[in-house]
Amino acid sequence: QVQLVESGGGLVQAGGSLRLSCAASRRTGAMGWFRQTPGKEREFIAGINWSGANTYIADSVEGRFTISRDNAKNTAALQMNTLKPEDTGVYYCAAESMSFRLLIPRTLREYDYWGQGTQVTVSS
Repeated sequence: QVQLVESGGGLVQAGGSLRLSCAASRRTGAMGWFRQTPGKEREFIAGINWSGANTYIADSVEGRFTISRDNAKNTAALQMNTLKPEDTGVYYCAAESMSFRLLIPRTLREYDYWGQGTQVTVSS
């Protein structure tokens, strides 16, 4: 079992930046970030494969968000710049069991472990 703990959420004005971090209890395969807003399904935002060589950023945040990981520390980060009110939501870190594939999972069911979520609120 892997525990994931997110941190870094908060309240920020539109145009500002936040950096979310996800600490895993041990090494994992791909890691991803999802966002959920009331009444909507959890949305895939960004993912990174086990080595960090491959990343994927959703169109909705392309050019503003970046994802990275530090395997020496078993952490992943989501850097969010130029935030908009529509970025408001609960952000969840997810990880798959250790694998060496290049593919980055994009659906909820492909991830094995989930964090508790961290709230991001962007005011206009």
